[in-house]
Amino acid sequence: ALAFTNTFLAPGACMVVWSFLDLMRTGKVTAMGVATAIVVGLVVITPASGFVPPIWGLVVGGIGALPSYYVMLWRARTRVDESLDVFAGHAVGGATGAILTGVFAVKAWNGVQDGWIAGNPHQVLVQIIAVAGAAAYSFLGTFVLLRIIGAATALRATRGAEALGMDSTQHGEEAYTTGEGAILVYPDGADADAALEAGLGKVEAKA
Repeated sequence: ALAFTNTFLAPGACMVVWSFLDLMRTGKVTAMGVATAIVVGLVVITPASGFVPPIWGLVVGGIGALPSYYVMLWRARTRVDESLDVFAGHAVGGATGAILTGVFAVKAWNGVQDGWIAGNPHQVLVQIIAVAGAAAYSFLGTFVLLRIIGAATALRATRGAEALGMDSTQHGEEAYTTGEGAILVYPDGADADAALEAGLGKVEAKA
């Protein structure tokens, strides 16, 4: 029940803070921002959901919006190709939630351990060490997997394939076609880059 309640409350708090940040920065609240905030709120509260009282669950959700929001803004100013902002939402959000668990945990609610606000500041250090260990494991595991996958196939599409559309070039389909068929065909022997250079900006649906 505690985890369920916190999982319900934290995304709402994250959404409110995120929307306020968007409003202050752009003068608008967007559906994309709200949807992103809900996901970030779910990520942030996951480590803490069974360990903090509901009032602190709201606080965790609200505070958790800040790091992810500003990391997303920073990422947009870089050349990092990360269109889904998984790092900002899941890595930063998850780390934030794990550390905040060490701040707001209350043994009377979780039956395991108090956090900083309940008189156990050492728990914050424990959480930071756990986050560092998880980050190292994820980095090394991802690196090894990418090396294995990279030995078998390209890790990213070419610029030509991206320009023509990933659904068309990678799967032979259109996600949002106006015709009846979704299966696409290229001219004989033409790959995505060659088609782009030839000026084939549109690929016709198979009859």
